[in-house]
Amino acid sequence: MRTPPALPAMAEATGAKRKREGSEEPAEPPGGDGGSFPLAELCVRRVLKESARDKAIFLHGQVSGASGDAKDAVVILEKTPFQEESISDLLKKHTKLKLQMSNDIYSTYHLYPPPQLSEIKTTVVYPATEKHLQKYLRQDAYLICETGEDYKNITLPFIQSQSFSIQWVYNILEKKAEADRIIHENPDSSNGFILIPDFKWNQKQLDDLYLIAICHRRGIKSLRDLTAEHLPLLRNILQEGKEAILKRFGVAGSQLRIYLHYQPSYFHLHVHFTALSYDAPGCSVERAHLLSDVIDNLELDPQYYQKRILTFALRADEALLKKFQEAGKA
Repeated sequence: MRTPPALPAMAEATGAKRKREGSEEPAEPPGGDGGSFPLAELCVRRVLKESARDKAIFLHGQVSGASGDAKDAVVILEKTPFQEESISDLLKKHTKLKLQMSNDIYSTYHLYPPPQLSEIKTTVVYPATEKHLQKYLRQDAYLICETGEDYKNITLPFIQSQSFSIQWVYNILEKKAEADRIIHENPDSSNGFILIPDFKWNQKQLDDLYLIAICHRRGIKSLRDLTAEHLPLLRNILQEGKEAILKRFGVAGSQLRIYLHYQPSYFHLHVHFTALSYDAPGCSVERAHLLSDVIDNLELDPQYYQKRILTFALRADEALLKKFQEAGKA
């Protein structure tokens, strides 16, 4: 496991999660009043989802306010990756083992590390809406094959009818929030962007490196809006993003997976930069589109993404799936 050179400590923002897509993904907007979340007062209502692979559990809880009204919260508990520099300390100084099984040369133990070596990353969405709860609830998923006409007649009207705020994105772009976390910025209003670490990455190791490039230009909702007009922006993100990550973290562009989601988790154009070796949430073939391929496609046909059939997955409870079913498209 590689350790990043002089990585700055990442400030954990209470109630912030960027669904910087994936998994489920979020990069979601900061919630609450900016104060400390009262975790001890959380009353757990149900487990929304758990993942043995990712060592994570998603909880729906409620916190009672001074007036007695309960507000919903989503709390995500996730075991953090091992730190190379702490392994020696863990094995030499904290060797309390409890034997579970032994057979010939094989044995299994439980090791109980001290608190400073057993960190659990805790992400909070508070107050949480019903949309947040549904987003993290484990459900069956279905593939949708969306034509250009489907987008115009079904998906776009649905997007425009939604009220899910992306004010947290504008806060980043206007440096009202997270300004100290910016890795790189091209300030051009049309072809510029901000590169910032995703909250899924704690910046303590490079194995799960994850950054997001958020474009300054407003009004570009997703892959479907892109035309040849946006090629300068996309090329800037690709080239400058790779250069900034190489300079700051020592990771070459050939070791990065750089892609867009369709559909994205929030409708303001952004690009994902992850370590190639990291199985990041949302990097599966039905959702991730390599930025280099997007650029090549637009160079071949300026209206490529207005014409192409795009395939993506929708969860069983998503209202958009119902729209496609009503139209006889799913």
